Amino acid sequence: MTTGTPSDILMESQLDLPRRQGKVREIYEVDADRLLIVTTDRVSAFDVVLPNGIADKGRVLTQMSAFWFERTKGIVPNHLIRVIDSTANPDLPIALGPEYVGRSMLVRRAQPVLIEAVVRGYLAGSGWKDYQQTGEVCGIRLPAGMQESEPFPQPIFTPATKAPVGEHDENISYQQAVELVGEEVANAIKVRSIALYVYGLEKARQQGFVIADTKFEFGLATNEEGEEEAILIDEALTPDSSRFWNASTYRSGEHQEAFDKQALRDWLETTGWNKEAPGPSIPEAVREDLRQRYLEAFERITGRELIRP
Repeated sequence: MTTGTPSDILMESQLDLPRRQGKVREIYEVDADRLLIVTTDRVSAFDVVLPNGIADKGRVLTQMSAFWFERTKGIVPNHLIRVIDSTANPDLPIALGPEYVGRSMLVRRAQPVLIEAVVRGYLAGSGWKDYQQTGEVCGIRLPAGMQESEPFPQPIFTPATKAPVGEHDENISYQQAVELVGEEVANAIKVRSIALYVYGLEKARQQGFVIADTKFEFGLATNEEGEEEAILIDEALTPDSSRFWNASTYRSGEHQEAFDKQALRDWLETTGWNKEAPGPSIPEAVREDLRQRYLEAFERITGRELIRP
């Protein structure tokens, strides 16, 4: 396990290229066909970007996504060209300093589909809250008497809106997703998301993790046959986009030992924060605890050491 806390926390990137900014990622236009995605160390919770970051977080998210992109490209095509693993990048029009190494990836362009593709294998998070109130999750009726953290017989696809920074995503039904993006695109995203989740769940189990649920994003791109299709973009099966539970301590009906952002959410719930911007500053002990959880998830699942400058 990696120890010590690096000092090179990157809260915002500054490159001389056209940029758009998300909660955590900054996306630069390289040319007509390529984008450069820089994953900062910013951290968001309850759709609010908090004032201080988590060391190594951007590199974990980038390199863990790349790991899954490489392994699932035969299941679902994705946008990855390569991870920026050094400062020597002759195919780019700008120089990248060491702070960009390991946290940036070169990708092909795609037109983002404006829904979040959420797949749930276990009853947790907002799904658990919805179930307690209505007996449903995103319009899907579930059996009565289910417990928190209980597995579903089969994974379910529960889309959400993709809200701008500072606004809240909302769970929607599959039919609402169809109305937003069309039946063909919605069905392709549903089928591909479930296939990705099932693959990731099995691979993670081999390393002692349960992936309770996850969120994917898709974009439309032209394939080799000249047809438009939905490809995987942004990130894949990371501690930011998924719930990673320790398989050895998992118990249905209980709060789980998590290797993801849940530890931060749990701390925030104790602060009295109203979940509106600005959020509270994260204490060093909480930041380091979250860093170690992210690193352990990365190292155990990928079997790799983190690429740093």
